[in-house]
Amino acid sequence: MPLVTTKEMFKKAYEGHYAVGAFNVNNMEIVQGIVDAAKEEESPLILQVSAGARKYAKHAYLIHLVQAALEDTDLPIALHLDHGADFEICKACVDGGFTSVMIDGSKYPFEENIELTKRVVDYAHSKGVVVEAELGKLAGVEDAVKVNTKDATYTDPDQAVEFVERTGVDSLAIAIGTSHGAYKFKGKPELDFARLEKISNLLPNFPLVLHGASTVIPAFVEECNRYGGKLDGAQGVPEDMLLKAGKYGVCKINIDTDLRLAMTASIRKYLAEHQEDFDPRSYLGAGRQAIKDMVSHKMRDVLNSSHRL
Repeated sequence: MPLVTTKEMFKKAYEGHYAVGAFNVNNMEIVQGIVDAAKEEESPLILQVSAGARKYAKHAYLIHLVQAALEDTDLPIALHLDHGADFEICKACVDGGFTSVMIDGSKYPFEENIELTKRVVDYAHSKGVVVEAELGKLAGVEDAVKVNTKDATYTDPDQAVEFVERTGVDSLAIAIGTSHGAYKFKGKPELDFARLEKISNLLPNFPLVLHGASTVIPAFVEECNRYGGKLDGAQGVPEDMLLKAGKYGVCKINIDTDLRLAMTASIRKYLAEHQEDFDPRSYLGAGRQAIKDMVSHKMRDVLNSSHRL
């Protein structure tokens, strides 16, 4: 099956009150673990690539890894650019085989964000590619995206309606309290579900997106720390909150930090327990299995996307 866009995925997700997982990929083992989980769970899937991933693995390698995944499965898979910083990056990905791109103009004033997003939408739509944009600013750090807590702002519901109408964007990432990275909350985790519900009501049948939505699974944090890591105080979005978000028009949930933690925790453990082993296939294989198990859990118990093909 060739790559697909997210349009049909999101229509089904909205009507079925579940979310599709968008998982960041950086190397072969991560791609394999995610895709194997999606096959097992019979779940739709979005593989997404950040600017950092393109710099690390190179565009051509990532495209061919995803192509290999398509040859290995008949799953509907969308390839998405995560946090495109400007028109040129989005254009390069549209021209380079991606079926979905995100233009992140959230750092700009409202009118400039609209102008930039509209330019990307016009170009992408002419090539059959869908576009995600962002309104509001999430705190935290992810690759090149860095926003201080004091600079984070929640999405204004009325602005969201105007933004969607004027840009023609296909989905919208909103800020309701999630954040990038492994240190999302200092105190009790809270998401503004009243704001989410209002935005969803004002934009009926329109797919919303949550960035910064990793759970920072405590078992992985503990395992990292047990085998030499220093991740004290890491805390993510509780899984019951993410499950609830799928009932309010959230059709795409981004997961990156949990992938990193799953792989790192398993590799740290493997190397500590097999000090004589220097075969990368051994510890990377353990990391791949940990990613598969974690992604299966997310699809089945958090996203509610299992058996939705």
